[in-house]
Amino acid sequence: MDFKAAGLLDGLEGDDRRARLRLLKALAEDGFTLDELRDAALENRLVLLPVERVLAGTYTLDEVAERSGLSTDLVKRIRRLEGLPEPEPDQRVFSKEEEKALQMTKQFLDSGFSEDAIGQITRVLGEVMARFSATVTASFAETFLNPGDSEEDVARRFAALAQELTPMLAPVLVATFKSHLQQAVSRGMLGQAELQAGHVQGEQNLAVCFADLVGFTRLGGRIEVQELGTVAGRLAELAAEVNTDPVRLVKTIGDAAMFVSREPARMVGVALSLVEAVEDADMPALRAGIASGPAMQRAGDFYGHSVNLASRVTGIARPGSVLCTEDIRDAAADGFEWSSAGKHRLKGVKEPIRLFRARRPERAADERSKQASTKPRADRPRRRASR
Repeated sequence: MDFKAAGLLDGLEGDDRRARLRLLKALAEDGFTLDELRDAALENRLVLLPVERVLAGTYTLDEVAERSGLSTDLVKRIRRLEGLPEPEPDQRVFSKEEEKALQMTKQFLDSGFSEDAIGQITRVLGEVMARFSATVTASFAETFLNPGDSEEDVARRFAALAQELTPMLAPVLVATFKSHLQQAVSRGMLGQAELQAGHVQGEQNLAVCFADLVGFTRLGGRIEVQELGTVAGRLAELAAEVNTDPVRLVKTIGDAAMFVSREPARMVGVALSLVEAVEDADMPALRAGIASGPAMQRAGDFYGHSVNLASRVTGIARPGSVLCTEDIRDAAADGFEWSSAGKHRLKGVKEPIRLFRARRPERAADERSKQASTKPRADRPRRRASR
C-alpha cells in the first residue's frame, strides 16, 4: 500500500511519522484495507482499529440466525432494540458470545416468554449497556493513556489490555445482575389477587420523589463540559449513597434523581439526606418534591399521576428544600417538622394542591436560631429629658 500517496502520513515528521508508518504496516498485514485506514485516520480512531479487531465478530447475520435457531428478522429486531446498527449481509459483526446469547434467547422463548417481553428486556439491557460501555471506554482511556505516547504505543497497549480485561467483566456483570434481581424479588408482591388474575398487578400505591439541582442548565454556560459532567456524576454517587431500603433509586439523569418507596416516611428521610449531602459537597443547591398515589412500572421505570405530580411539585420547590403533598405529610407526620407552603396550582391538576415543607427537627431549630441571631434588635424607647 502507498500510505504516503493516500495522505496517511501528511503532517507527521520524525518519530511520529515512523510510529504511524509501523502502525499502518501492522494494520495492513492484519487485513485492513486502504479505504478503512483512510477513514479511520480522518475520524482520529486509527489507534483503535486493533481494539476493534479484538472485539470483532465471527458470524454474519444469516450464520448466527441459523446457529441460534432464530429467524433473521428476529435477530435484526433484537439488534435494533439493543441500540446497535443493522449489519450488512456479509458483515461478520456477531461474536461467539452473541451466538450464545441468541441461543439463550431462543430458550427463553421456548420456555414461554413472549417476543414482546423479550423485546422489552432487550431494550432496557441495550440502554444500560450503552451507558456502561461508554463509561468503561472513558475510564479505560483515562487509566491507560500516558503523556507522550505514540500512536503505535497506544494501539498495541490498548489491544492487549482489551483482550486481557474484557473477559473479566463477565463475572462482574453476572454478580451485579443477581444482586439486583434478588433485591427486585424481595420488593415484589405475589398475593391472592395476583394468583387469581394470573399476572402481577400493574399499579402500585407508591411515594415518588424527584430531586434536581437548581440552576444546572444555566451552570452549563459558565463551566467546562467535563466539570459539568463531574457535577452530574457526583449527584448520582450521592443519590446512591443516601439511598436506603425500602426506598429505591430508580434512575439518575444529568441533574436529576428519581426514587420510589412504599413507605413515605423513609422517602422523606432519604430526600432530606440527599439535600444535606449535596449541600455538604458544595454543589449547586438541590430541591426535591414528593407525592404519592398509583404508579405503574414498565421496563424498569415508573409512570402515572403520582410520578407527574411529584415532578410538578419539585418544579416549584425552593433551593435546599423538600416539598411534599398533604398525603405525604399525613403519612410521615412523626419524626419531621412540617410547615405549610400554601396552595399551588399545578399543570395537569384541576384543583389547587396544598403543599408542606419537611425539615428535620434539629435543622429547623438551627434555622430558627440563626434567624433570631441575625434579626435586628428594636430600638429602645428614648427616655424623656428631665426639666
